[in-house]
Amino acid sequence: MPDLPETIRDEAELDEVLSRPSPELIEFIAGLGGRLLILGAGGKVGPTLTRMAHRAAEAAGAAVEIIAVGRRPLADLEAAGVRTLVCDLLDPEAVARLPRAENVVFMAGRKFGSTGAEAVTWAANVIVPYHVARVFTASRVAVFSTGGVYPLGDVADGGATEETPVDPVGEYAMSCLGRERVFDYFSRTAGERVVHLRLNYAVEMRYGVLVDVATKVWQGRPVDVTTAWANVIWQGDACDGSLRSLAVAASPSRPLNITGPGMVSIVDLAETFGRLLGKPAILTGTTRGWSAWRRCLTPRKMNSSSIVEPWAGSFRWWGFTFSRRPGAAFSRTGSGGASPRSRPSWPSRSPRSTGTGRSTWSAR
Repeated sequence: MPDLPETIRDEAELDEVLSRPSPELIEFIAGLGGRLLILGAGGKVGPTLTRMAHRAAEAAGAAVEIIAVGRRPLADLEAAGVRTLVCDLLDPEAVARLPRAENVVFMAGRKFGSTGAEAVTWAANVIVPYHVARVFTASRVAVFSTGGVYPLGDVADGGATEETPVDPVGEYAMSCLGRERVFDYFSRTAGERVVHLRLNYAVEMRYGVLVDVATKVWQGRPVDVTTAWANVIWQGDACDGSLRSLAVAASPSRPLNITGPGMVSIVDLAETFGRLLGKPAILTGTTRGWSAWRRCLTPRKMNSSSIVEPWAGSFRWWGFTFSRRPGAAFSRTGSGGASPRSRPSWPSRSPRSTGTGRSTWSAR
């Protein structure tokens, strides 16, 4: 996580902070060249990722063209100097007309809220990937997925790793696995280099798990703690890691868990917001403590020679203090989440220090 200001005054400043590229990303983008095509750039995460890629390219002086594609005009990104295109990805002919790119970030898809519109969800999450995967077989593709493809599990076991067999629950999660399988097919049959980004869950100050809990506490509504734990990651870190994940795209495809440095207790989170907001935290549901069933991800170390040193230092975020010493276990003070039991690490093009206070993404 980069150094954050004490106060973020407005959304413009928030967008600037979220889209700051790390030195490692600037170095990575400097070596790309050609085109970087971002499909589905109009969602919640897409504008941040696109701005970050554009800023990294400018900072690196790189000869890489950033192209953002959305269902509707992307006026804000256009104003920021990004080339934008409008494309209905359900139209195979429109997809075939898109410019070819050496690197592709696939972010399109229907997210939560699928009940009652399951057919639309499957079309967006399976048919659209088919149209895209069959066209970009010569590209490296980072495909946004979700930790929801993993089974429910015991938090005491440390969470899902990339080796955990998938077992999605519900149509949304099943359709997300369908998206992965479509790209898997073209990766195996056509040599398309793919990395599946199993993300749990990007947060910033306008949406996400933290905002959901804080809003309920502020409004005096009960917080359901049946699902007792969650993973979160600062959206800027998620975007930085997602762009750099293109380096590990492979054929056959590979999964990559992207998440924050620990598991957050929903009970502790609600009570912390209650103290900060001066409101009582109303809890509902029965939490199972360390036996709570949840799709949590375990940070893993990348098995390659290009391993960076884990970060050291501390930072405060939403009333939680996270700290780490070189070579020591991750720890937290205050009302935060549980500590992961493996060392955080950050893949890079060459060994280097990541600085202080960055959330963890890792490959295995």
